[in-house]
Amino acid sequence: MDKLGKTMREGIIAGVIGATSIAIWFLIVDAFEGRPFYTPTVLGIGLLSVFGPRGDEGAVAQVIAYTIFHYGVFLGIGVLVSSIVHRAEKDDTVLAVALVLFVALEVGFYGLVAVLSQSPQLGSLAWYQVLVGNLIAAATMGTYIWRTHPELRRELEHALVGDE
Repeated sequence: MDKLGKTMREGIIAGVIGATSIAIWFLIVDAFEGRPFYTPTVLGIGLLSVFGPRGDEGAVAQVIAYTIFHYGVFLGIGVLVSSIVHRAEKDDTVLAVALVLFVALEVGFYGLVAVLSQSPQLGSLAWYQVLVGNLIAAATMGTYIWRTHPELRRELEHALVGDE
C-alpha cells in the first residue's frame, strides 16, 4: 500500500474509533438519564437549524443527520491526525506544532461548548459530559495512532526536547 493509502486508511480507522467512542459515551449517558438518543437528537436539531429551515424532520431524521455529520467530521480529523503523524516521520517539529495546535483547539472547543450551553436548545447538554466525550475520543484515537506508530514516542521526545 502506498503512503497516501496508508495515511487515509489509518485516518479513517482513527476517525471511526473517535466518532464511535463519543456515540457510545452519549448513548450510555442518555440511557442512564432515561432519554435514549437525546444528545444526537438535540444536536441534530441544532445542526439542521444551521443548515436550513427546520421543518418537521422528526427525531429519526435529526439523529441520522447528526450522525452523518459527526462521522464526517471525525473522518476528517482522523485523516488530518494521520497525515500529521506521517509528516512527522520526516520532520519531528511537526509533532510539537501539532501538540500546541491540539491544546489551542481543545481550549477553543470548550469555550464554544460554554457559549452553546447558553442556548435554549443545546443548554441541556452538560459541558462536563461533552468534555468527557471529547477526552474519550482523543484517548481512543490517540491510543490507536500510538500503537500503529511505535516510533512516535521517540519523535515526540525529539520534537519537544531536541537533541541532548
